[in-house]
Amino acid sequence: MTDGGSGLLQALRERFGKKLVHQRCALHKSRNVQRHLAKSYREETHRKPTTALEQTCYADAKDMLLELEAWLRTKNESAADSLLEAFEEFLTLHRLKVPARLRKTLMSTNSIESMFSLVRHSERNIKRTRGSTMLQRWLGTVLLYCEQQFKRVKGFAGIAQVLVTIEAEQMEQQPLQTKKAA
Repeated sequence: MTDGGSGLLQALRERFGKKLVHQRCALHKSRNVQRHLAKSYREETHRKPTTALEQTCYADAKDMLLELEAWLRTKNESAADSLLEAFEEFLTLHRLKVPARLRKTLMSTNSIESMFSLVRHSERNIKRTRGSTMLQRWLGTVLLYCEQQFKRVKGFAGIAQVLVTIEAEQMEQQPLQTKKAA
């Protein structure tokens, strides 16, 4: 899950290669698309992808987003291009058949940003450090402290099934890559 920053995504691709499963933050992508439009179209441009991403079926969500893209083309080419820029990454959770409750949690980077906020708030009490080892110990302590305030991920019971789906998808891709190399 990223907000679309190319540096972070490049680092993840270098680290995980073909095993990377990437979901774009729906909230950030929606805002990016809306920035290209006149204010009178922004509310509808927020509502349409939200409705599309609430669909349970990948095909339905994809069709609705393609309709949105066609509508955006009539309003602003840049907005439509922005939507298409990471179209499949926008639908990763649908492709993996993530249950609706868990999908709602994973659709945005809010949970990650919440953790960062808790850590920042707790770190403000650290006044003196002596080197990177001490900084790492403090960060570990702060994370352990913040862990007590984390809330349970809604729909967490579906995570096991999602992992099975990801592994199956990667096993399907592996023979295809072997055939291409031969």
